[in-house]
Amino acid sequence: MADLKADTQRLRDCANGLSRVYAEFTDHANPADGYDARELGSSKLLDVFNDFGDDWRIHREKLAAQIETLGKITESAADAYDGTDQALANALRKVDASYGGSNG
Repeated sequence: MADLKADTQRLRDCANGLSRVYAEFTDHANPADGYDARELGSSKLLDVFNDFGDDWRIHREKLAAQIETLGKITESAADAYDGTDQALANALRKVDASYGGSNG
């Protein structure tokens, strides 16, 4: 039987990283917020930034939802691997104990 190895700490690190990315996506709206035509040098440029901001908000919300889902899946995978590993270890200990603990 092939050995299955999963680096659950790496999975958890990935989930934490995704959580930070999610926070960045949800905490920062339009990158052009707070600027006016005088600061940007042109009302046309301000219009472009505003249009971009509206589109960015829509896409950012979709991306944030996908990032959040991926983070939850990654964390669940780590939990599942750890749970399976613990259950298998407990089962093997039980079998080993039933044979007097002589099987290494």
